[in-house]
Amino acid sequence: MRLSAGEKYEIIQAVTRSEIGVKPTLDSFGIARSTFYKWYQNYLKNGYDGLESTKRSIRRQWNSIPQEQKDLVVEIALEHTELSSRELAYKITDEQGVFISESSVYRILKQRDLIPAPNHFLISAANEFKDKTAFVHQMWQTDFTYFKIIGWGWYYLSTVLDDFSRYIIHWELCDSMKAEDVKRTVDTAIAKAKLKSKAKPKLLSDNGACYVSNELKTYLKSDMKMKQVHGRPMHPQTQGKIERYHRTMKNVVKLNHFYHPEQLIEALTEFVDNYNEKRYHESLKNLTPADVYFGRTDQILRKRKQVKMNSIQNRRQLYNQQKLLNL
Repeated sequence: MRLSAGEKYEIIQAVTRSEIGVKPTLDSFGIARSTFYKWYQNYLKNGYDGLESTKRSIRRQWNSIPQEQKDLVVEIALEHTELSSRELAYKITDEQGVFISESSVYRILKQRDLIPAPNHFLISAANEFKDKTAFVHQMWQTDFTYFKIIGWGWYYLSTVLDDFSRYIIHWELCDSMKAEDVKRTVDTAIAKAKLKSKAKPKLLSDNGACYVSNELKTYLKSDMKMKQVHGRPMHPQTQGKIERYHRTMKNVVKLNHFYHPEQLIEALTEFVDNYNEKRYHESLKNLTPADVYFGRTDQILRKRKQVKMNSIQNRRQLYNQQKLLNL
């Protein structure tokens, strides 16, 4: 499986920020440690360019990026310091109507010393789920993760994620991990998705006690007419999307301490809104989960293609004008 430089960069960022350790994180991606450390050493030595599979050819002069567009990249990067070079590139394309590739964004920021190093240096020490979904509401993934609220104890986050779009349909904070919590979460998700009288998606989960209980099986089969699917034990790629989401979310939300459940709910609401509506997802053709979930994919990709053609044409015209002035 050949990955782009952008995909390798995202994996490096995920591994260096992960709270569960290098090996479990790489296992969830299906990436061998020897492969990862090869990428990582190339990245430390040569930066983003070191992640390219082949050497880049020198960009032709006519297509050089105008200085005002380089300044625009820096301005937006300083306003949105949480975004990666890839996310900045598509934000600029979508919101400013200017095409600049992610590698160009990286180089512009690198020249201004605006690319941070990884959080810490690492010491060296089945590719994907085979049955891919083809449309929204074909299959949902659900899982629990946990938080400790100071003075209150443990709380459990139940999430329902659409497998095709990665859109978070519903989440809620529970004080237990029982079948009734799962039933309530799924029922609310169905109501939000307006599927009460329509065909229901399959529900994919792990083999936790609440998910294999007879109470939940009866509820899904008889009451909701939903097919239940369990992931294979010791096969993290199966529920990889929701597990990756929970890991990404906790790496951000757990930076703060919480002293009341409402504080945690507020932080989770902010994160989910940003994840669904604003965060460009590389596996979704750099669209947001909401773009895919609400059927905006084709419209946005057509617009991006036109923006790219216009930007290249404008650079060519500027180059020709400058060439005539120098005659």
